[in-house]
Amino acid sequence: MPVEGNTANETVAMDKAPSVRHDSKQRLEEPQASDPSRDMTADAPSPGQMVQVRRRQFIVQDVLAASMKWAPEATPQHCVKLSSIEDGTLGEELEVVWEIEPGARILHGAAQLPDPSGLDAPDRFDAFLDAVRWGAIDSGDPDVLQSPFRAGIQIEDYQLDPVARALRMPRVNLLIADDVGLGKTIEAGLVVEEMMLRHRVRTVLVITPASVQTQWREQMRDKFGLEFRIVDTELLRDLRRRRGVRTNPWTHFPRLIVSIDFLKREENMRRLREVLPQQPTYPRPFDLMIVDEAHNVAPARHSRYSVDTDRTRAIRTLQPHFEHRLFLTATPHNGFRDSWSSLLALLDDQRFAPNVP
Repeated sequence: MPVEGNTANETVAMDKAPSVRHDSKQRLEEPQASDPSRDMTADAPSPGQMVQVRRRQFIVQDVLAASMKWAPEATPQHCVKLSSIEDGTLGEELEVVWEIEPGARILHGAAQLPDPSGLDAPDRFDAFLDAVRWGAIDSGDPDVLQSPFRAGIQIEDYQLDPVARALRMPRVNLLIADDVGLGKTIEAGLVVEEMMLRHRVRTVLVITPASVQTQWREQMRDKFGLEFRIVDTELLRDLRRRRGVRTNPWTHFPRLIVSIDFLKREENMRRLREVLPQQPTYPRPFDLMIVDEAHNVAPARHSRYSVDTDRTRAIRTLQPHFEHRLFLTATPHNGFRDSWSSLLALLDDQRFAPNVP
């Protein structure tokens, strides 16, 4: 009957409707496909592993697990301390929460050896050996220099003398007293890059007059490929906003530039003393200190005696905690012997002493 037929059709439709609605509910409740970039982040990395975070490569220094969860069913979170291994930011440290850091992944393949499948062609193998030989640095041979060939500069012969002398010194203590315009910044950059290539220097602090801070940063970046950061009020404000009010600017990056007048302020010296040991320790906590226009930090002459200025006291506080020191000035001697000997004592307190000929 038509009525029965319609009823039957409605019954069939009603019988099928719940199953359709149930299937739709099942499809909505199914977990979505995971992000391919997060496939390797299920587990936190281990110290020593190479990872990629924010499109840069880092080495994992330490992994700290959270002591409590934000929800009972939540995955435990880990604070991962990282150290950059890229040329431009070598040594820069970063801390991230691994489980919520977007795009973070472990570079498993970086620690695996390639699977040999055959022999290279002789010309290709010769090219590989040449590249290895040209890029290798013998730390025991001070006559082999690499920094002049890796810098984008045209070098004069006399500019190689400071870096050649530095390599022969177990602890670099040099006063470069070239005349104005002869390239003392270039000579200092050659020393910094050569010492970094030989892994004798990692942390560098450049102390300059405020007027040449930007010039130093641009010279190091454009001519030597070394990224430096200027420690000033703007940097302090930015670090506090991004990392918290207790962030210490003296440890946030391995290569820093600061003006001597900004450094000598009491609040800045206080932050610096927080990262310095009370007594000099071995090895030193910092590697290389460069003082540009070093005559500005010499003791001032008053009457018959030389008196330490705020600039002198700031350098005297830093001096014992740096392994290497490099002073640059075109006018090293101000005409007073005691002031000159005090300046040399700031450079090398093992060989010189104030008021001693």
